[in-house]
Order: sequence, then C-alpha cells, then structure tokens
Amino acid sequence: MGIKKYKATTAARRFMSSNTFEEITKSRPEKRLTKSFKRQAGRNNQGKITVRHQGGGHKQLYRIVDFSQRAKINIPGKVVSVEYDPNRSSYIMLVNYADGDKRYHIAPDQIKVGTSIITTEKAEIRVGNRMTLKYIPVGFDIHNIELTKGRGGQIVRSAGSKATVIAIEGDFAQIQMPSGEVRKINKDCFATIGQVSNPDHFHVKLGKAGRKRWMGWRPEVRGKAMNPIDHPHGGGEGNQPTGMPGPKTPWGMPALGFKTRKRKYSDQFIIKRKTDGKFGGKS
Repeated sequence: MGIKKYKATTAARRFMSSNTFEEITKSRPEKRLTKSFKRQAGRNNQGKITVRHQGGGHKQLYRIVDFSQRAKINIPGKVVSVEYDPNRSSYIMLVNYADGDKRYHIAPDQIKVGTSIITTEKAEIRVGNRMTLKYIPVGFDIHNIELTKGRGGQIVRSAGSKATVIAIEGDFAQIQMPSGEVRKINKDCFATIGQVSNPDHFHVKLGKAGRKRWMGWRPEVRGKAMNPIDHPHGGGEGNQPTGMPGPKTPWGMPALGFKTRKRKYSDQFIIKRKTDGKFGGKS
C-alpha cells in the first residue's frame, strides 16, 4: 500500500501520482469470471444522452464480483490472489472454495494470500469473514453491508471505506456510515469484517486531462462560455457574470443546493443524519 510519484520530466508528470500496487499478486483475471461489455457513453435505451460528459475510455473486462456470498454459506474458502479491478476503486480477491468453485469478492485491507475465510451466521471475528450483524461486536469495522436481507452487499464498498457497529437493539443493528450517518439495519443482514482495501486511492492525482479520458470521462464546458440558446448562463460579449440571482442547470432548474430527490421509505431507519448532527432531524 502506497503512492508512487514521478519525476517532473513533463508538466503532466510534475503532479501525477499512482498506486504502487504492492498488494496485487496476479495480473491477469480469472477468465471464466469475466465478461465483456460495451460502453453506452451515458445513453439510455433510445440512444439519447441522459448522463453527460461520458464516452471513450480504455476497453475493460468486467470482473463478476459476488457481493452476497449467500450461496457459499458454511463453505470455507481460501484467498488465492489479490487483483486490480478497473471497474472499481477497491481491489478484489479470488477465493477458492472447498466445493471447487471460485468467486471474486471485494478485498479487505491487509488481506493476505492463503487466508481462510468463511460466510456463516456466526463466525470468528477475523478480517475477511462474513457474518450477520447481530453477532458482530460493537466497535468493529465492517464493509459490504446488506441493506435488505438476502439482496447482497449494497453499501460501504468503495476503496478505504468502513462502517462501525455502534449498538444492537431489538431487531436492528445501529451502524455508523463512513459519512457519519447512523442508520438502523436488520440484524440478520450480512456484513464483512474489516476495512475495504486500497485506502490510498483518494491520494492519487491524475496529473493530466488525458488520464481522465482513459477512464471514460469527456470534458465539461462552462455554461457562461456557451451561447444563450445552449445554456441560461450563456451570451454576452466577452466574459460576463451569469446575469441571474442563482446558478441554473442547462434546462433552467436551480443548481447548487436545490433539492430534487424525494424522501425514501428507508429514511425512517436513519437515526442521525450526516448534515445536521441532530437525532431524527431533517437534512
């Protein structure tokens, strides 16, 4: 685990950095656990762009990652490799199970090749083991947490992230999220012990625009640099202010702080929000 910096041989190299990939033990993925996919460049099934600023990028193979592991309950497995995955910020690990099956899982931080792991209702408290929340002691770090029983891990899956069990009350476990939010989750849901691998991911500096293009991102253009027909901020001779009280989206809706999302049914399970610091308050 570490960050590699480069000599300033060019302007781009001066501030560029990347991972050292010390944890990676295998360069080529398991062939039968991969599949090819075509980039849609932010387009929907009608071919219309619904997410702007996407397109291009390096061709990638998708690694089929098992986030649930429910199909392998009570079957021990052994970590045979830790691999890089271009489709996510964390590393992944290849696990050989006692029944002869192989699966990819999110790799916890500090996991080693040869480590034995298991998914069961109540397991030994050890990094990589997956178990129900009701048997995880208070204060332990967890990741890849189920929100709905049987659906598989949905949250806390990005590089370096971790949540913490802070209480078990009734049918629910209280989990503190990486954002600081405290949420109730059914205590029969599964979670994996430990922190997600590659915690230095957030210190990587791309260094140049081209590296962002390799990742499939296209440039953004400021609204005030456009014509009035293209954006509410556009128009005018030379550099001008936006000419309106608040910033707008290209379609005229208020931007920066205007709430567009409706409350979800799961909001009732939020005990403490990340924004206001109050129990039961609204963000």
